[in-house]
Amino acid sequence: MPDPELVGRKSEEDGVEILILKHPPVNALSTALLMDLDRHLTTLENDPNVRSVVLFGDGQYFSAGADLKEMATLDLSTAPEIVRKGHALFGRIAEFRAPVIAAINGLALGGGLELALSCDLRIAGESAKLGAPEVNYGLMPAYGGTQRLPRTVGVPKAKELIFTGAMISASEALRIGLVNKMVPSGQELRAARDLAHTIAQKAPKAVQAAKRAMIRGISLPLAEGIEGETKMFETEVLPSQDLPEGILAFVERRPPKFKGA
Repeated sequence: MPDPELVGRKSEEDGVEILILKHPPVNALSTALLMDLDRHLTTLENDPNVRSVVLFGDGQYFSAGADLKEMATLDLSTAPEIVRKGHALFGRIAEFRAPVIAAINGLALGGGLELALSCDLRIAGESAKLGAPEVNYGLMPAYGGTQRLPRTVGVPKAKELIFTGAMISASEALRIGLVNKMVPSGQELRAARDLAHTIAQKAPKAVQAAKRAMIRGISLPLAEGIEGETKMFETEVLPSQDLPEGILAFVERRPPKFKGA
C-alpha cells in the first residue's frame, strides 16, 4: 500500500491553489510531510498560471510544529541537514513568485508558526493560538523563526515570545501584527480563499514584481531599495500587456481582463 499523501492540493479558478497539510492529529511537520510539501511547491513553481496560494491545515490545527516523536528516534547528527532542508523549503515559500496566504486554524506553534511566517499573509481564526514554544523542549526556533519573527513583530516582542515559549491568542497576534486578519473560527479557509481570489484578479506581473521588490529591498538602505523598485517597474511592469489593458479597462469603465503576459 502506498504511503498516504501528507499534503493535498486543490486547484480553483483564477489560478488559485490550495495546499492542505494532512498529518493528523496536529499536522506535525515530519520529514515526510516537508518532502511532500516540497514536491507540491516544485509543481506550483513550474506552473505559470498560478496567481496565489493558500496553505491550510486539515482537521483542527494548522500545525503544532515539529514532529517530536520522530525527533526522539533520530540521530542528532542528522539534525543540521534536516534544518538546512527546512530552511530551503521555507525560503522557497517566502520567495515564491505569487503571494502565499496562511489560513491558521487551531494551533500554529514552533515550526508551524515558522511555516506561517514564511507566507506573505496570515489569517487566523479567533480561537487560534500561536507561539514559539521550542525553549520548553530544549530547542530553539530553527526554521527561520529567529529571523522572520523579529522582522514581522519587532525585535523586543519576538524576544519575549521566543524566550518565554508562551502562546498568544489570535487577537493578540492581530494586535502585534503577527497576523493580518482575524475571523470567526471555522472561517479561516474561506477568508483566505476570498483574499487569494481577490489578489489573483489583479495584474499578476504587477503583484509579483511588487512582492520581489519588497523582499529584495527590505534589508537594503532606502535609496538602494528604491533603485531596485525602479528597475523592477521598468523591466517587469512597463513591458507587460496587462498595463495597457488595465488603463483601457479604466477608461472604458469595465473590469480588466489580465492575462499575466
